[in-house]
Amino acid sequence: MTFEKLQEILAAHKLWLQTDGKQGQRANLTRADLRRAFLTGADLRGANLWGADLRGANLAGANLAGANLTRADLRGANLAGANLTRADLTRAVLRGADLRGADLRGANLWGADLRRADLTGAVLRGAFLTGADLTRANLWGAFLAGADLTDAKGILRIEGAGNRACYFVQHQTAIMVQAGCFWGDLDTFRQRARDEDKPHYLHIADCVEAVLTQKSY
Repeated sequence: MTFEKLQEILAAHKLWLQTDGKQGQRANLTRADLRRAFLTGADLRGANLWGADLRGANLAGANLAGANLTRADLRGANLAGANLTRADLTRAVLRGADLRGADLRGANLWGADLRRADLTGAVLRGAFLTGADLTRANLWGAFLAGADLTDAKGILRIEGAGNRACYFVQHQTAIMVQAGCFWGDLDTFRQRARDEDKPHYLHIADCVEAVLTQKSY
């Protein structure tokens, strides 16, 4: 897509948003070629980006609330600080995408490919991650309370004491653990469990390692 055509679509979409749909036109970027597009801070609320090719695109700080990104290819895209609340990312490819600090509350990530994605500090409260692949994703400081992780790959959610959840992620070459303010590898988690005399966490660690690495125990 040419730069001029994209700007025309964005202008019409802006007017559509400002007039509650009375003027302008909702952005229809279905299957659009937007590779390496510069869309930093763009207001794409409610836009249709079904199947769009956004590989390497810069969407840092963009507002994509309620946007349709079903099957969009966002490999290596920069979505740091983006607003993706209630966005539809069903089967979207977000492999290696930068989602640091992104707001994904209520987003639909069913079957999404998030392998090696950086979700540092991302808010995933109430997000639907059913069947998503989070293998080797970085979830340091991510907020996962209320997220649906049914059948998600590369991550396990275990209920701990006081109804607090622990999240175990197959990250790069190690299994990483998020438990409250703790973020570290499985060996460090085990050592802390020993130091705090919590043998049940040692058992949990062994079970998680067996599941995520498919080892027998």
